[in-house]
Amino acid sequence: MEKHVFVVPIRGMHCRSCELLIEQELKKIPEVGHCKVSFHKQQATIYYNSQKPNQSEVEQAVRQAGYSVGLPQQKTWFSRRTSDYKDLGIAALFLLGAYLLFKDVDIGNLTNLVSGDAASLPIVFLVGITAGLSTCMALVGGLVLGISARHAAQHPEASARQKFRPHLFFNLGRVTGYAVLGGVLGSIGSVLQLSSTALGWMTIGVGMVMLLMGGKLIGIFPRLEEVNFTLPSSIARLLGLQNREKEYSHRGAATLGALTFFLPCGFTQSMQLLAISSGSISQGALIMGTFALGTAPGLLGVGGLASAVKGVFAQRFFKFAGLVVISFAVFNISNGSTLAGFNAGGGLASSAEAADEVDAEVTDGVQIVRMTESGRGYSPNSFTVKAGTPVKWIIDAKDPYSCAGSIVSSTLGIRTNLKPGENTIQFTPTSSGAIAFSCAMGMFRGQFNVVDA
Repeated sequence: MEKHVFVVPIRGMHCRSCELLIEQELKKIPEVGHCKVSFHKQQATIYYNSQKPNQSEVEQAVRQAGYSVGLPQQKTWFSRRTSDYKDLGIAALFLLGAYLLFKDVDIGNLTNLVSGDAASLPIVFLVGITAGLSTCMALVGGLVLGISARHAAQHPEASARQKFRPHLFFNLGRVTGYAVLGGVLGSIGSVLQLSSTALGWMTIGVGMVMLLMGGKLIGIFPRLEEVNFTLPSSIARLLGLQNREKEYSHRGAATLGALTFFLPCGFTQSMQLLAISSGSISQGALIMGTFALGTAPGLLGVGGLASAVKGVFAQRFFKFAGLVVISFAVFNISNGSTLAGFNAGGGLASSAEAADEVDAEVTDGVQIVRMTESGRGYSPNSFTVKAGTPVKWIIDAKDPYSCAGSIVSSTLGIRTNLKPGENTIQFTPTSSGAIAFSCAMGMFRGQFNVVDA
């Protein structure tokens, strides 16, 4: 066992992966018995027996890993450079212009162009294309944009092709992972489906990570560089992420792409239902693999844009990308709060033509309410019903493979994927108050206002 130890301060570490890279280089020094690098303490603790490692060799090893020896400088919370705020203002104006230009574009209605057998692979592919360009972009697209822009910012010397390569592996892993997990769904049914509360917390978690990435990208919070969500070193080693060689980073990107299967998105969940209902490993794999392949063009476009920019324009693009990611983060946190039951009445309402509150019609002692689902949400989306009387909720699904086609209500214990045409949900409210419902992403919302009889 090594009897001696000395500590070396290190600058430039920003995550646990940095620990692994530095440890690899230090262990190449013959006199080093073993070492422990701490990202949080910004130092390396080196253990040795009789002969102390040469200081110059240690410094050279640290430089070889891409870092430097020295006490880290304390970063401020807010940038002191006026140019950062000027560029951020310009980026905000571009984002506002993009919002005003595209706010009335309903990409989700592309799915209205298809009809007939939902299990048809061309239809599944078209639904995937739509998902890659619309609401699912708020989850996966925002995540990809944050990762790709961050990678490009940290590696400005790389060519556009080198920066774009991780996105190819991300989508390859995504397609492969979806196909494999789709086969699992086809064989074991709905075992992997999560409750609306679990989906809500997952969405909030994704939103928080995206908020951090966006805060880093806009470049006005230097202290955020010290805050990271990273894998534990043991898991990183298991995945091969501790090595500096390119193939290991490719494996990590592919793994991340496969894991997006578990992110909550109405389009994805609609296709997961198809995979479950197929009752076949091969059909389930084909359905989910084809869907993921359809999302690839949109996701590759986002990643490629971040990979291609350089120079002064890159600084401004990263601020624009950061604002987009922050917008997606706020969107997801709000929607996740709805799914988890914290934000039932607030936030974004249904984008469909919302009518005034509708009173239920009573027929043979049953309260009947009718609602239409489309790619733009639910209409009407607010109903008045009486406590103690059964409710028959009839939903006419015009666009069941859009995000709005998956309805959840934690209060009612409902989570269902709509089928084309009329769908019926029955329940009996027991007490007065509001009963909220929403799509699986929490974006399209509505409620039942229960009054005393």
